[in-house]
Amino acid sequence: MIKINLVREGRAVRGTGAAPTIAAAAAGGPSNLNSVLVASGLILGILGGLGWWFWETRILAEKQATASVKTNEARRLEAIIKEVEDYQKRKDNLQKRIDLINQLEQGQKGPVRIMDQIIKDLPDLVWLDRLNMSGGVITIEGRGLNPNAIANFVENIKSDPFFEEPDLSSVSGVAATSTTAVYTFSMSFKFTYLPKGEAGAAGAATTTGTTGTSGTAAATSGTGAK
Repeated sequence: MIKINLVREGRAVRGTGAAPTIAAAAAGGPSNLNSVLVASGLILGILGGLGWWFWETRILAEKQATASVKTNEARRLEAIIKEVEDYQKRKDNLQKRIDLINQLEQGQKGPVRIMDQIIKDLPDLVWLDRLNMSGGVITIEGRGLNPNAIANFVENIKSDPFFEEPDLSSVSGVAATSTTAVYTFSMSFKFTYLPKGEAGAAGAATTTGTTGTSGTAAATSGTGAK
């Protein structure tokens, strides 16, 4: 009687059929590996590109933020500069007004001071008809009831420290009424802001200082010569 072991035969058949399948898988292995490497490379490239994009985006945002800050700072500085310029203009205008006021005051001091001094020197029985000042020279035209009053006025002007030697150009008598005569006169003199005594003292001090300096220089030269 012949016996057949079907279990072994089945195992043998299954083993025989599995061998080609494993070989095929082994044969297709490098291709699948290349595909995996290509896919990995693509993924890495995409990730690298995304990282670079995010990095550039961040740098751009930082630059834009810095530019915005600098723009705001420039606008703030422009506003400050404009305020400073406006303040300087107002200051200049105010200084011009102050200078003009000072000039007017200086211009008014001279005539007022002259009139004050002349009124102080004006004696009784004498009055003025006209006063003119040109180039520092004062010309007066007036009248007096007698020559002595006019002479007193001339003497007062002569003694005044702010006036120089007066020049009485003319004195003439005009009959005003049947009993009283009126004398007209014309006189000119110069006015100085520095009194005569102070002007002389200043000149003497200057002369003394110059002489002292020259003497010192001469003494120094004599010592050197020795």
